[in-house]
Amino acid sequence: MKAETRITLLILTIISAAFLLTISGCSFKRISRHKDITYQPAEKGISEQKLNIFAPKKHVTPHDVIIFVHGGNWNSGKKSQYNIIGNHWAKKGVVYVTIDYPLSPAAKYDEMARSTANAVKWVKDNIAQYGGNPERIFLSGHSAGGHLAALVSIDNQYFQDLKIENPLAGTILIDAAGLDMYGYLTDEKFQPGNTYLNTFTNNPDTWKKATPLYHLHKSMPPMIIYRGGKSYPSIISSNEKFKKALADFAPETPYHIQEKKKHVPMITQFFNPFNQRYGEILSWMRQVGR
Repeated sequence: MKAETRITLLILTIISAAFLLTISGCSFKRISRHKDITYQPAEKGISEQKLNIFAPKKHVTPHDVIIFVHGGNWNSGKKSQYNIIGNHWAKKGVVYVTIDYPLSPAAKYDEMARSTANAVKWVKDNIAQYGGNPERIFLSGHSAGGHLAALVSIDNQYFQDLKIENPLAGTILIDAAGLDMYGYLTDEKFQPGNTYLNTFTNNPDTWKKATPLYHLHKSMPPMIIYRGGKSYPSIISSNEKFKKALADFAPETPYHIQEKKKHVPMITQFFNPFNQRYGEILSWMRQVGR
């Protein structure tokens, strides 16, 4: 899995760079970019955390906002690999924010989730000056980032700790991992020192606390979910479990299976500005959170 993660990161970087080279100067002029903004200062052995913002230059009215949490097995990845997606969303009238967060083994999942919540609060407090609507914030993530996005969206404790109400208008999950982390770690029986145990500890009670499936409630933000038909078995099974559990809380949740897609292509498809997922998500965003 570690080797696959490194290869995935390399592919993302190469493809992102290639797409950037193909974009015309005219397109770039339509977008305002603000990079490496600190949203969380260094604390307790964790370095400061930063974000990038991609926004349309023209804004008569405030734009919807998407905050994206990258994947990478909770121990790798960085926000800059998804700058090209930020460019595409900005050209479609959305303010797009990509964030870094502390990674394992330096941080446990809970610190990652708290950083994600801090990023949301920073965006809520500051995004208006970049043309974004602080009342229309959507949290999105792929793979491990999907887990963090789901957990922070659903478990209101993260926002309560910041003394704010859940500010999210909706959640966009893209082949999210870890939706049933408790079930996965229970079945796999990993040995001490395993990368997942470094992130989630060896305590089953912690695994359950880290599992979005166990925090579902009727007042959570609306979701749209995408799953790859050829993704990893654990991701397929946990998403299906999650979908089944959602029936008791949000049965209207859109759940899209892209039958021919593997795990990595579920996010790299967004490197193509003409991918139909953009239109689907925009249409869904217009319908919810108002």
